[in-house]
Amino acid sequence: MAWNEPGNKGKDPWGGGGGNRGGGGNGGDQGPPDLDEVIKKASEKLNNLFGGKTGGSGGSGGGGAGAGVSAGLISGVLVLAIVIWAALGFYTVDEAERGVVLRFGQLHEEVVMPGLRWNPPIVDEVTKVNISQVNSRSYANDMLTTDENIVNVSVSVQFIVQDPVQYVIQVRQPQNGLDQGVESAIRHVVGSTTMDRVLTQGRAEVAAEVRERSQRYMDHYGTGILVTQVNVENAQPPNAVQSAFDDVIRAREDEQRAQNQALAYANRVVPEARGEAQRIIEQANAYRDQVIARAEGEADRFELLLTEYQASPEVMRERLYIDAMQDVLNATSKVLVDIEGGNNMMFIPLDRMMGQAVDGQIVSGQRLNLDEQQMRDLAEQVNREISASSGSDRGRVQALPGRGGR
Repeated sequence: MAWNEPGNKGKDPWGGGGGNRGGGGNGGDQGPPDLDEVIKKASEKLNNLFGGKTGGSGGSGGGGAGAGVSAGLISGVLVLAIVIWAALGFYTVDEAERGVVLRFGQLHEEVVMPGLRWNPPIVDEVTKVNISQVNSRSYANDMLTTDENIVNVSVSVQFIVQDPVQYVIQVRQPQNGLDQGVESAIRHVVGSTTMDRVLTQGRAEVAAEVRERSQRYMDHYGTGILVTQVNVENAQPPNAVQSAFDDVIRAREDEQRAQNQALAYANRVVPEARGEAQRIIEQANAYRDQVIARAEGEADRFELLLTEYQASPEVMRERLYIDAMQDVLNATSKVLVDIEGGNNMMFIPLDRMMGQAVDGQIVSGQRLNLDEQQMRDLAEQVNREISASSGSDRGRVQALPGRGGR
């Protein structure tokens, strides 16, 4: 039988005898309150705990145990909430990241470095920024050059976050600021440049100017972005005039090729001409030195001969005559001699005679260096030929002693 049935009113399952738990022992025949009364008393306890008023003084004695249970439960819930709140405050910052802390919306001066960190949730708001990652953005648009031509320019920009605090705090959307700054820089640089320079050899200079101007904009805005590289990926005229510009570029390349060929030819011919000119100059200098030296030698020889002539004129005249005759006869292979007292000319074959005089060796058209004895033998042979032809010694030729070496 259940404890709250009419026939079991005297039995208390909690061991109490009264109608109320914790009441006196006189009410042993009364049962426990029903469920509605328990809920009502629990509500009154919670109202008392949080500063509310109780419904009456009759239930104050029996509400002590319920108040203790409610306070323990609330304390446990609060402790659990605090533990969960504290656990949510742990986070990890990677090596390439930096953390920016806002405490109640105000910037915390210290930047969070890599590692395991803790910040109170709800109180602090931590924004992690990657400062090592190289980001890239591309831009392409039609632009007007300074010579009033339209050119389509495609540019890629690489950047990193240099200052995480400025990147998070200073500008609401820093990458939008980068987009606007780069486009403004591209239009400014291209607008102050000719189309030929953008399309051909001036791309590197245009990219450098765009990077410098974009970085000035980023520093002025305070975005914390560092522009590391700008590349002009493509620059071409509009499609309607593409063929005409291709012809211009081919003509320019042909011109450059012709200039290079002319330069190569000049580099080959000019050194040869300079070498030939230098060779002619050296030959002229050598000829000049030779003529001057010969003239000086002849002048010195003449002065010496003059001295000897002044000392003995007859001997020097005879000697000079003999030397001259020897030079003349030495330079020819045949001699015609006029015989005195007759009308005949005597022919003397010197080449054959000299060949016989030099051990039978025939030498024609060349000067021989004969010694004194050979010259005497040759002279005797000439005399015999003359004697046989004229029968007299009036045309006798004598060898010249001391001149056989010429």
